[in-house]
Amino acid sequence: MMELAKKVAIVTGAGSGIGMAIAKGYVAEGAKCLLVDVKPEVELLEAFTLEERASLQALSLDLNDRANIQRVVDVAVERFGRVDILLNNAAVFDMGPLLDDSWDSYERIFAVNVRSMFFLMQAAARQMVAQGEGGKIINMASQAGRRGEALVAHYCASKAAVISYTQSSALALAQHRINVNGIAPGVVDTPMWDKVDALFAKYENLEPGQKKRQVGEAVPMGRMGIPDDFIGAAVFLASPASDYVTAQTLNVDGGNWMS
Repeated sequence: MMELAKKVAIVTGAGSGIGMAIAKGYVAEGAKCLLVDVKPEVELLEAFTLEERASLQALSLDLNDRANIQRVVDVAVERFGRVDILLNNAAVFDMGPLLDDSWDSYERIFAVNVRSMFFLMQAAARQMVAQGEGGKIINMASQAGRRGEALVAHYCASKAAVISYTQSSALALAQHRINVNGIAPGVVDTPMWDKVDALFAKYENLEPGQKKRQVGEAVPMGRMGIPDDFIGAAVFLASPASDYVTAQTLNVDGGNWMS
């Protein structure tokens, strides 16, 4: 039985890593997906088989452009007729000493991780309300949103905001049978983490690869996560099995954070 048969999902940050893995998982469960990323549309489709592509629409755009927020929803409706699921996964990372001037870093992180996340959630929720059949919204948070880190203040704060918006939006949308939940990854072996490792090497005087190895070894389950580790949680939160689950942020992190 396919859990998401006849459902239409929007997946942002679908060009690699967790977003791509979850999009593949959604298609395998019967959903049609709009893949959204800053990558060219032809690149968004390259990782999918010809059979999978029949259930996909690729859309290359920058979610920092206000006009593009509604365009995402409009394209999904034009191509597939409706929106049932939103996976808000697009995000950026940066870090640096708190006392350094980081205005531009702050603006970029909050623009992508918080502002775009919220307003796309709003736009998708409006479409779901108009359809009158409920819906599922899943916001990708992070274990960084559960705590502070000396070198990662802006990113941690942005992911804490994701968790908070998830809770508030779930309460606001419950009357419309729209479930809003989050997923909080721990450390995940994706191309983004190679950039994170390089930044830690710079600011903590570490050898390249050292931080990545350290954080992986510190996970109770003994390894970093991989993108496929998030498919199960994302399918569950998008499926009827989670109809009585809302305002929650599920830790998928190998035991790194207990709550």
